[in-house]
Amino acid sequence: MLRDVERRNERMWKDVGKTMGKAIREELLTTPTGVIYKDLLTENVDLITSIPRKAGERVMNLTTAGLSSGRRAESISREIMASSHVTKSRARLIARTEVARAAATLTQARAMSIGSEGYIWRTSTDADVRETHKKMEGKYVRWDDPPKTDASLDPYHAGCGPNCRCYAEPVFPEL
Repeated sequence: MLRDVERRNERMWKDVGKTMGKAIREELLTTPTGVIYKDLLTENVDLITSIPRKAGERVMNLTTAGLSSGRRAESISREIMASSHVTKSRARLIARTEVARAAATLTQARAMSIGSEGYIWRTSTDADVRETHKKMEGKYVRWDDPPKTDASLDPYHAGCGPNCRCYAEPVFPEL
């Protein structure tokens, strides 16, 4: 009985994922949000410095496809390993980071397309949050001015750094 329930749940989850993926693909292809997303994504490719640019572009294409199909970072990391000369742990780090960055970029594109100029930085509020990110919790950040939270990295928005589990809570203009 439990296996039957598990199979039905899995089937239902896959159906919902397909429906959501279809809606995201449509949004990225036919709305102003999609245009903003593609522009932001182009900027993000420059942030992937551990692999050649061509491979970075492929990673961003894989993560965007994964975002719209509901694929997890683990399956994307296998494709990264197949297309680049990176170790398994490095491919996993890149996949997790880029999947999070793609989702964060979609949030930014959606928010900007309806007039948001910034967001509140939010963390996952657990023991694994970086000290520098704890200091960002609850702070307002403009979309056009990402903070420099890590000395060795370029500035980035919530959810866009290596292994960052933070997220942006968009602030919208009063209507």
